[in-house]
Amino acid sequence: MWVNRQSIGRENSILIAMKTAIITDSNSGIFEAEGKALGVFVLPMPVILNNEAYFEGENLSHEQLFRCLYEHKKVSTSQPNIVDVCAMWETVLSEGYDEVVYIPMSSGLSSSCAVAQGLAQEYNGCVQVVDNRRVSVTLRHAVMDALCLRERGLNAMQIREILENTAGDSIIYLGVSTLEYFKLNGRATAASAAIATVLNIKPLLVSRGDKFEACDKIRGKVKCQKKLISNMRAEAERLTANGARIYVGAAGSFADAEAAAEWENMVKEAFPEQDVRYDPLTFSVACHTRPDPFAMGISRVAAE
Repeated sequence: MWVNRQSIGRENSILIAMKTAIITDSNSGIFEAEGKALGVFVLPMPVILNNEAYFEGENLSHEQLFRCLYEHKKVSTSQPNIVDVCAMWETVLSEGYDEVVYIPMSSGLSSSCAVAQGLAQEYNGCVQVVDNRRVSVTLRHAVMDALCLRERGLNAMQIREILENTAGDSIIYLGVSTLEYFKLNGRATAASAAIATVLNIKPLLVSRGDKFEACDKIRGKVKCQKKLISNMRAEAERLTANGARIYVGAAGSFADAEAAAEWENMVKEAFPEQDVRYDPLTFSVACHTRPDPFAMGISRVAAE
């Protein structure tokens, strides 16, 4: 970002380069190595496994987590420690960056965004916390938009405003293999969860930035996947109106690599005109949906 500043006692303005850092967390599906390649700083999400703390992408891989879920081990996620968040802001600002765009998980799913927004007020505008209500696949889309906007020369405040103004241009559908998630959250009884298991009923969930809510219950995994794709085709038509471009992402937490490849191929075949990216489902979602969930996220490109 280049900013015009009038020098004291001179008529000519001086162009000063503003260096903008982009920070997100691993809920975006971006880990440290990819972050370095992209030019993004990444905070790893904490995971509690058998009462011990691990960090997504650092000392716990997707394969290890998915195996733990299959073995029904006690697994939960936590929000990034706010001390670690502030430490990263301080480190980045001390390394020559003038401002920070911080893109955490949606405030509708975690309180960490609101906490970060409060702390950012102490930085006199140098830290802009984005709440564009994204999670997992669509959070990655927001980061990619931020990178494009930075490349165009926009400053941190301008990037935040654009990302937040386009928050509604995104949706995620999630198919899960069991009603256990709903039972744990009081939205299904133990009896109904047991019946659903016997009848092979697969809940279909949707999120537009807030909590995932059930929108359908479908008998059989393949039928559920086809329904999810059908819903996403309709959403893609809505979001690409007037020639807009979209990001299309697929994800899953399959322990079986063949099942993951089948889901990836199914999505790519349904969206041949799009560059579909497949990633393992991030820990913040996978931990609450148990084995074999499959997901798709679509976002309109904000950096048009």
